[in-house]
Amino acid sequence: MTNSIETTDGALIAELHNLWNSGDLGKIPKIYSEDFVAHMPQGWEKNEFRGRAGVEEAVLRIRNAFLDWHEQVEDMVQAPGKVVTRYVSTGTHTGTFLGLAPTNRTVKIDEISIYHLENGLVKEQWCLTDDLSMAKQLGLI
Repeated sequence: MTNSIETTDGALIAELHNLWNSGDLGKIPKIYSEDFVAHMPQGWEKNEFRGRAGVEEAVLRIRNAFLDWHEQVEDMVQAPGKVVTRYVSTGTHTGTFLGLAPTNRTVKIDEISIYHLENGLVKEQWCLTDDLSMAKQLGLI
């Protein structure tokens, strides 16, 4: 039986993915804590985003490069104060991304994120992406 905290946590993370899908920056304060920290893969140009301003920067960065960015959650696992999602992100590369001019190629990337929740908001995220697949799809390798 799922308890109400886990259900609420899962709904919050579903809203987080919807924010990335829509680019609706106004939802950031309802989802992320003020002292939020995102830990991105080490090979990224920037591997940490901090605070709500950091979330906004990250959302704008990805949505400016992939206007049709979409995250489809495939699995969600919940425990008290934690949620893990396995999702597939897709988008068409129509803007500069990591210094790469638009290729108009469509990407499909497997991702897993672990979210730490506190006081009903996301406080921390660890994100793993299939960067090799993304690089191949963009023609970088």
